[in-house]
Amino acid sequence: MSDSEIEDYDYLVKFLMVGDSACGKTSILLRFSEDQFNKNMPSTIGVDFREKTKTISNNKKVKFSVWDTAGQERFRTLTSSYYRGAQGIILVYDVTRRETFENLEDWINEIDMYSSSDVKIMLIGNKIDLKEEEDVTKEEGLEFARKHKMMFIQTSAKTKEGIIQAFDELAMQTIDSLSTSSSGKGVNYSINLTEQDEENENEEGGWCC
Repeated sequence: MSDSEIEDYDYLVKFLMVGDSACGKTSILLRFSEDQFNKNMPSTIGVDFREKTKTISNNKKVKFSVWDTAGQERFRTLTSSYYRGAQGIILVYDVTRRETFENLEDWINEIDMYSSSDVKIMLIGNKIDLKEEEDVTKEEGLEFARKHKMMFIQTSAKTKEGIIQAFDELAMQTIDSLSTSSSGKGVNYSINLTEQDEENENEEGGWCC
């Protein structure tokens, strides 16, 4: 491997996507990684994986390594090992299916069981393009995020709304907390969550602590 191949990004981040089946996790990742949307996207079987390298708003080039896990109960034992080494977790629910929101506490318990104690979570309320079918309000999502001290945004994989912002913000929070090192590659780190984005919560999507 040449030096140019080694130095083609400033930071490497590993994210894990979790949440109930059919919440749009794969569609979110496909929109982020390839800027595509498939309304007939099949359910993930086991685990899927995508990589994308892009420059985020702090002018750092980041390589995203993202694992997309199946939401079905029968795959839980298979996907549990993928929590190890994840610096960020993207927890997704469907704003049109209230049961996916009510199941978030179960996912939090699983995250607590399998991930490191300093892992940080981005909560995503997906499918906001289906406004007439909304069954979970933005305010409820914000309240849940505050309770569990995580970031929050609403998204639509169909329209792309909030998708790039979600990944970029999680990456920026990650990079901000990196200990000083030569490149940041392979460094174990944590995110210090603050209320710094709370002033934006009235915008479409919105951030929480």
